[in-house]
Amino acid sequence: MNTSDLIHDWNQNYPAGLRPQGPVLLNDESLRDGLQSPSVRDPSIAEKIEILHLMEALGINSLDLGLPGAGSRAVEAVTALAHEIVRGKLKIRANCAARTHENDIRPIAEIVQKTGLRIEAATFIGSSPIRRFTEGWTDDFLFETTEKAVKFAVSLGLDVMYVTEDTSRCDPETVKRLYATAINCGARSVCICDTAGHSTPEGAYALVRFVIEEVVKSSGEKIRVDWHGHNDRGLAIANSVAAIIAGANCVHGCAIGIGERVGNTQIDQMLVNLKLMGIAPWDQQDLTTLKQYCQMVSRATGVPIPANYPVMGDDAFRTATGVHAAAIIKAYRKNDAVLANTVYSGVPSHLFGMEQTIDIGPMSGKSNVIFWLERRGLAATDDVVDCIYQRAKQSDHTLSDAEILECVNPGAAKKS
Repeated sequence: MNTSDLIHDWNQNYPAGLRPQGPVLLNDESLRDGLQSPSVRDPSIAEKIEILHLMEALGINSLDLGLPGAGSRAVEAVTALAHEIVRGKLKIRANCAARTHENDIRPIAEIVQKTGLRIEAATFIGSSPIRRFTEGWTDDFLFETTEKAVKFAVSLGLDVMYVTEDTSRCDPETVKRLYATAINCGARSVCICDTAGHSTPEGAYALVRFVIEEVVKSSGEKIRVDWHGHNDRGLAIANSVAAIIAGANCVHGCAIGIGERVGNTQIDQMLVNLKLMGIAPWDQQDLTTLKQYCQMVSRATGVPIPANYPVMGDDAFRTATGVHAAAIIKAYRKNDAVLANTVYSGVPSHLFGMEQTIDIGPMSGKSNVIFWLERRGLAATDDVVDCIYQRAKQSDHTLSDAEILECVNPGAAKKS
């Protein structure tokens, strides 16, 4: 029997209109927006190139190379990444962030000329009333700046993604006029931003539908709609799913959710959910290197992965609880690894290159002990099992391998 036949999936019991339409594109912001966190270390160029190749291996569609308008350091890194994409004939597409200013846009065109890589200019400007009031911007300033920047980028031969910061707190009329202006001037992608992490799933859905119905359809152009979310309310993944249900074509995110304040949409969790939801092309994508990618970004930026982080955390597929472990062990006894990886987990670990592990702690049963010993080729004698079991019951933590082995071979432990 297939494991899937043993699960009644209520996640499939939704109206047809709530089924996300594939394919869904993913844009990786780890090397630009992700580095805006005050707690990260800017990776070396060599590290960035390694991360680039891990993105490629995962099938991620595009990445933000950086903001070359920020100065020579950024130009050097962006140029090196662009050269690597060309040299390696990588499939991943590239974009660069730019303020709606010629001084930010021109360096992108210069890198395109130098490397031969097609790079989309992601030109951004604040849009919400609160931002306009704070900056002292008039409506005319906003629209004129948008028109000038997009036309300038197009004149340099660049593809343009027009990005409105803080779209999720912007009034409908301004959203409509800004995107319409950008499209009329040559932008062929618009990016809806939840810059402050304000949105709820309902709000994300409503905003994306508004842009599609009121701007994209009436433009008569083929426009890609992107969603760029932040996680201030802990809703980044839910909002991104709502955005694609509403019709967004592409979701932006960062590895392990790095980024300013509490970070961006976790692109690794988007990959997991898109695969489990059966959304193209991720339903067919090999994601067994996903943890390697997350660990590399963690090391390169100095941002640790919490033990309880979904899928990638050390505890994601690890249990020391007796009842849970007993069920997993019974599945293993049936010689069914898929069953073992699914019986107590909503995420089948083997799809992401991992497996369930059984540890021993104060909430464990003797089945944990026996299984732990057997998996390591050690004799599960009554005396050894009882020694480990009693030690675990008296402990306030999950036992380390060394602590367990002291019971297996007390004499060796004392000598060491």
